[in-house]
Order: sequence, then structure tokens, then C-alpha cells
Amino acid sequence: MKKILSYILLTSVLSSCTNLDETLYDRITSENFLQTKEDVYRTFLRTFEHGYWTVQGDQFIMQELPADQFMTPNREGDWYDGGQYIRAHQHTWTSQDGYTSGAWNNLYTGVALATNSLQDIEAIDPAKFNLTAAEQKQFIAELRTMRAWYYLRLFDFYRNIEIITRVKGETQGTTQSTPQETFRFIETELKEALPDLAMKGDAGTELFQGRWTKAGAMTLLARLYLNAKVYINEDHFADCATICRDIVEGKYGNYTIENRWDAPFDWNNDQSPETVFAFPGTFGRSHWQYEGGMYWWMMPYNAPQNYLGFTDWGGSNPRFALQPGRNVDNVEYSFTLGKPFVKFQKYSDDVRLKKYRNLGNNSREGMFLYGYLTYNNNRDTLASTRGYKLYIRDQVGWFKNTPPTQVPADKESNMNHADQNSGVYMLKYPFYRTEDEHKIEADYAEIRLAEVYYTLAECEFRAGNKAKAAELLNRVRKRNYPAGSPSLYPADGSTLTEQELLDEWGREFLGEGRRRTDLIRFNQFNTGTWWDKQPDADSHTSIFPIGFNVLNVSPQLRQNPGY
Repeated sequence: MKKILSYILLTSVLSSCTNLDETLYDRITSENFLQTKEDVYRTFLRTFEHGYWTVQGDQFIMQELPADQFMTPNREGDWYDGGQYIRAHQHTWTSQDGYTSGAWNNLYTGVALATNSLQDIEAIDPAKFNLTAAEQKQFIAELRTMRAWYYLRLFDFYRNIEIITRVKGETQGTTQSTPQETFRFIETELKEALPDLAMKGDAGTELFQGRWTKAGAMTLLARLYLNAKVYINEDHFADCATICRDIVEGKYGNYTIENRWDAPFDWNNDQSPETVFAFPGTFGRSHWQYEGGMYWWMMPYNAPQNYLGFTDWGGSNPRFALQPGRNVDNVEYSFTLGKPFVKFQKYSDDVRLKKYRNLGNNSREGMFLYGYLTYNNNRDTLASTRGYKLYIRDQVGWFKNTPPTQVPADKESNMNHADQNSGVYMLKYPFYRTEDEHKIEADYAEIRLAEVYYTLAECEFRAGNKAKAAELLNRVRKRNYPAGSPSLYPADGSTLTEQELLDEWGREFLGEGRRRTDLIRFNQFNTGTWWDKQPDADSHTSIFPIGFNVLNVSPQLRQNPGY
């Protein structure tokens, strides 16, 4: 029911008018745009659908492909795309790479939509729309929180950004704020929104999926504080820890960690007690994480129909895969970073390591695609578009039809030399069979309680309390292993190092669009080595250039240093 309500409202926004008997006007102004309570809901919700769309595409590329877990290599001529993904991997992008303009424009569109709606709703007399003053304040608080979410991502990507708080009647942008000014703006927005936001458990919040609550806003503030040392060279770990403790202890509503690893991503995750903020997804309406800008192109070509039994959408495309942990000779690489599948295999009883398989009745097991992917009762094996049968490896090279027991003579392994066998695939959100009722129904979990636990654990670790950090991590990790597993961290935290903490962030949040940010916070993004990636000459690539297309239409903006 939550999803139905959310999408009744969203569909109202997106549908065209079909009542031809209406009186026509030569223009719509801010004075006559809002006529009914439904109109207020429409303007309120416009930015939410756009926000859901921005979790994928350029934004996903910029967070994952420059980091040490995912890759889009040149697969025998496929996905070369002018070398843009190789440049993302090598940190050699320029302001003319499309994603540098795309993310800026996409996120600022969200800012503009939120701000326009904010100005509309601030200007109304709520009584004329059958709204209470409290409801009006809540709409305003949610829009300020939504806008802060956009700004936090812009700040993380570009650092030197414009703060826009009015759009009506404005004809040009503003000059860029300093990082300190932007930090304080986001901080203030979230703190001032907090009193007027609903708390989980309040009357009506059972229909609140896809809406901002107190816990959601405070998690955004925790994200800001967690990275404050990077953003403005200020230590806010203690402030971050306080917020996280409040959330965990139920100050902002009752949230709990699921006891099954895949429950936060499953078709009914709108009812999950771990979900803090999610965008509603359904098969027949919006489902942006399932699109080609994210998880749909994280499989071999014929996997949906033949291996998964999902025939509604046609073929996939192997755009995003895990970077390799082993060389062509099947020897593990010696570098510390990257090697995501190897990092999972470090704890061999991890249930997520099972090969992904649909079990029927809206259920599955495993999180990865690797090895032979068979179908037709194991009579057939998925083949590539080049004609060879696939054996998916945690390696990159030209393996073609080479059987897994044989080492090929060609030893080259880099971003410009991969075939369709190269790289394990991740399926975090399920793609159930066509006949399953809830095949594409998972909401996109932008914030889950696990993030709050991991954030608090990092704060405790940095404060020297490794035992407490291990305890917090294990509260989440225990669902990934059998009862009594030796893979849980010892109670004294003795095995928890800074590298292990970074690795554990990578395991739990693999493919959730945050890896670049985590690497930067751990001072590994520019200094680290991983597959086909050497340390950068300097740290200017810790933020992106403002795109060429953006600068062309915004002469008041100055390019970021180093570009």
C-alpha cells in the first residue's frame, strides 16, 4: 500500500491533462498554479522522482568507476566509448568527459525542482488548501532535506559549488561558495529541518516510503560529519558518533538490522525495519536502480532470459563488473586495495558468496555471477556475442574458449584488454523470474541502518575503541555467516585494522555508489594502487572538474584547481 500511495501521487505529477473542457489560460503563474491540496502534493513530489533517477547514470559512474571495486573495460571493442571509462579508472578524466557536466546538471536540476516547490509551498495559506500549518512545515522541511541531499553529493563531487536558495524570477546563477560556507549551509539546513520532520512511528508514517524523516535527515548530517576532515579539514567524528548513537538507540524512531543479508534489497524492503530512506520501485513504474545506468547492465548479455528466467526486458549488457583479484595465471595480485571478490573470499563461509540463483516464489540465494552459467536443466551454457561459451572469472584478459583448468598464453590484463569472461558480476538487488509476482519491486535503499552502524563503528575506531567498533560491525556482519562462525571479529577488536575497516565498508556497501568517497576519507584514493591503476601524481582528482558544457553557459563559475 505504501508504494501504491506514493505512485498515485507521482503519477499525478507525470500524467498529462486529458480534460479538454477546462478553461484555458495564456499562462500559469505562481499565483494560479496551486489550486487544490492535490496540486500542493504534486509540486512537493516533483523533485523526488528526479532524485530517484539521479542514483544511477553519471553519478554512479563517478562514484564507482574511479574507485577500486568496479570497472568498465574495453571488451573486444565493446564499451570502449572513446576511452571515457578508461580515463575514469585511471583518474585522467577531463572537463570534456560527459559525466563531469552530467552529474552537475542532473543534481542542480534536483536543487531547482526542490527550491521551486519550496518557494511555492512557503507562499501559500495552508488553510485554503485544507492543510494544517504543521503539514505545511513538514513539506518545507522535507524539501530542505531533499535539497541538502543533492547539495551533499554536489559538494562531494565538486567541492566548489553554487548555493541556490531561490529560483523564481532568477535569470542567472550565483558565484561559488567556499567549502566552509557550503558545509555550514548543509549543516544548517538539516538541523533546522529536523523539528518539523516526522519520526518513524508517528501517525501516518506507515504510508511514508520515499519521504524524509528525522532519522533520514540525521543520517545525511552524519555523512557530512564523517567526511568533514576531507571537506573542510575539521574533525567532526565526535558529532557524527553522537548522531549515530541517537539513531541506533531509537531517538528518531525504531529501526533494527535485518537478520538476512538480502532482506534490505528484497521485493518487500519497503517494510524492512532496516530501511531509513528509500525510493519506491515497482515493475510497472519507476525502478531506476534496475536500469542500464546501474544494475541491469551488470550481467552478461543473455543472462536475464536464459539464466535468470526474466524475459520481460530483453538482453542485458556487461557494462559494470568487479575488478579482478587475480592475474591471467590465476595468482592473486599483491596490492592491498581492490580485489573485491577476493575480499569476500577472505571469509569463506560468507553466504553472499553463493552463485546467484533464483529459487522461485520471489526468492533467491547468492549475490554474484561467476563460473559457468547454465540453463535448460544444465544442458546449455551462456555464450558470448562473440561465439564462445562463458566461464566468468575473477580475472581480466582474453580467455575466449580457454577452459578454466588451462592458462592462456596471452598474459595481458588491463582496461583495454578484456573479453566477456572477464570479471565477476554482482546482483545485489534481485531479478526474479518473469512468472514471479514481485519480480522487479525492490525499492532503492538510499539509507539503511547498517550505514549508521558502520559509521558509528568507524568513529569508535578512530577514537581508539576497537572493541566497540568490532561489536558494532558484528551486529550487522553476523547475518552474512552461519551461527558460531569464526569470521566474526574477535570481541577485543584485535583483528580490526584501518585496512580491514575499509575492506569491510567495501563488502557491506559494494555497488551502492559510495566507494570513491570512502577511499578518499581513508586517504587511499590518490595514493593507492589497485588493478591497472598506479598512484596519482597529486590529489587534485579527489574532486572532479566542472564540466566544459557547464562552464560554457555559466561564465561566473571558476574551474576547480588542477584542471
